[in-house]
Amino acid sequence: MRVDRRERELHLVRRTVARLRASIVAVVTAMVAGFGLFAATLWLVIKGGPTVGPTLGLLRAYYPGYSVTWTGSLVGFAYGALTGAVLGWCVAWLYNLLAGCRAGRRTRERA
Repeated sequence: MRVDRRERELHLVRRTVARLRASIVAVVTAMVAGFGLFAATLWLVIKGGPTVGPTLGLLRAYYPGYSVTWTGSLVGFAYGALTGAVLGWCVAWLYNLLAGCRAGRRTRERA
C-alpha cells in the first residue's frame, strides 16, 4: 500500500514538472531578438539626425559587418537571431536540467 502511494507521488511529480523543448525556445528567442535588433536599427535610421545611433553602433565590435544603416538592420537581424537562438537553447537546457534534478531529488527524499 505504501509503495503504491510512493509510485503515484513519483508519477505526479514527473508529470507536473514541465519540460521545455529547447529547439522551440531557441526559435522563439531567435525571432524576438532578431526582430528587436532589426527594429531598433531601423528606428534610428528613420529617425535620422547628425549622428545616427552611436550607442547601438558599438555592436559592430561584437558583430562584424553590423552598422546602423538599412543593410545593417538585416545583418543585425541575422546576428540577433543567432544570439537569441543560442541563449534560448541554453536557458531551456539549463531549465530542463534543474527541473530534472529537482524531480529526482524529491523522489529520493521520500524513498
